[in-house]
Amino acid sequence: MAALIKNNTWKLVPKPKDKRTVGCKWVFTVKYKADGSVDRYKARLVAKGFTQTYGVDYLETFALVAKLNTVRILLSLAANLDWPLNQLDIKNAFLNGELEEEVYMDMPPGFEEKGPAGRVCRLKRSLYGLKQSPRAWFDRFGKVLKNYGYSQGQADHTMFYKRSKEGKLAILIVYVDDIILTGDDKEELEGLKEKLACEFEIKDLGPLRYFLGMEVARTTKGILVTQRKYTLDLLKDTGMIDCKPAATPVEPNSKLGLEENSAPVERGRYQRLVGRLIYLSHTRPDIAFAVSLVSQFMHSPREAHLVAVNRILQYLKSTPGKGLYFEKGEKRNVEAFVDADWAGNIMDRKSTTGYCTKVWGNLVTWRSKKQTVVARSSAEAEFRALAHAVCELMWIERVLKELQLIKNSPMQLYCDNKAAINIAHNPVHHDRTKHVEVDRHFIKEKLETGVICLVYIPTGQQTADMLTKGIPGHKFEEFVCKLGMKNIYAPA
Repeated sequence: MAALIKNNTWKLVPKPKDKRTVGCKWVFTVKYKADGSVDRYKARLVAKGFTQTYGVDYLETFALVAKLNTVRILLSLAANLDWPLNQLDIKNAFLNGELEEEVYMDMPPGFEEKGPAGRVCRLKRSLYGLKQSPRAWFDRFGKVLKNYGYSQGQADHTMFYKRSKEGKLAILIVYVDDIILTGDDKEELEGLKEKLACEFEIKDLGPLRYFLGMEVARTTKGILVTQRKYTLDLLKDTGMIDCKPAATPVEPNSKLGLEENSAPVERGRYQRLVGRLIYLSHTRPDIAFAVSLVSQFMHSPREAHLVAVNRILQYLKSTPGKGLYFEKGEKRNVEAFVDADWAGNIMDRKSTTGYCTKVWGNLVTWRSKKQTVVARSSAEAEFRALAHAVCELMWIERVLKELQLIKNSPMQLYCDNKAAINIAHNPVHHDRTKHVEVDRHFIKEKLETGVICLVYIPTGQQTADMLTKGIPGHKFEEFVCKLGMKNIYAPA
């Protein structure tokens, strides 16, 4: 309440006859540290935004949050260039947003008697729970940073950067109220902390340790990002903490269909479980394909689908501490590995796209996704996958160009399908390519302008293979190592 009053969040006024008020309630939470110990007890006043009406007390609600892909790019840059990584937290962030709409709220529970009878709160600042609060907060934060001379990234609008006359760089990325600072301009970064402290109530959390449930450990040789605590909590909550470990997250070459002969399972429980696995895959590309597979049956899950989910949990039991390792090295290139499993889906015979990209030798983005249309040949399936991978490389190039950290050399794209490579290089027009004409011209243009360079790689060395289908344990482990995943908790 002290923070709300200090921030001048509302003004007590008589309730207008033609206006509806929004209710509110107190929410109490316990915040934990990375090691599981209690950090602090937290109380928050939350507005019941579900009672708001569009066009009356709210308009636009879209708000930006940082792409975790961008965060991983910055981690790779920081590891290679020895940049510091610091974390800030904005206290009561949403209370700093300025409301444009006219919103009235009931008095907070427990404080009704302290205000005049018949009065309501006319909100001047945004409040947690209001539909427009995230947008109002980000607009205010963005304006403050731009006033300090920072430029807003166009590849990721939550990234702000400032380059000094000496060529030094200061970078800030924000995810709601969690902020990461990095760069080689240490004076500017310290100055930014002081400026932000004048505008908002901030908490300097020091070196980056724990961000959105991800644990960050750093040495002189690199940075490791894991979700060990999250994984162990997931195993504990699902009763799988003592299960038999598995070597791979999915049975090699197994196919999963609608399984209508299998008994149905509770949909809500299945969706919550798969949702938690999707979040875990932000640092675990080794489960990306398995999670993509089980997430296709969210609306009518069966016993066989739950068995597949439990298989992922069994694999996590064997490797709870495995995470992404961003190694300090000499590489300064951008490369991608792309593959497709042609007609691999037994329900509709659609293919699966899999790709992963590396910036300066470290894995930063990956994807395993079923294609939207049926491919008539393996070359077509690979070609569609190539187009997606090229788009990802172009986005990474935009991020690095904004930071002026990319050379003009072409980005390498590794593919194991010679037919797809030949079609990209040669202007052939026949039945196998006329229906992927747009993709063909798009890839050919990038090749001719020197943006990308297509390189053939044998299937046995194609890292993206593990993102398209289940593969045997020995090969799976080899590809996991190639992705740059490490387990510092494994016994020596």
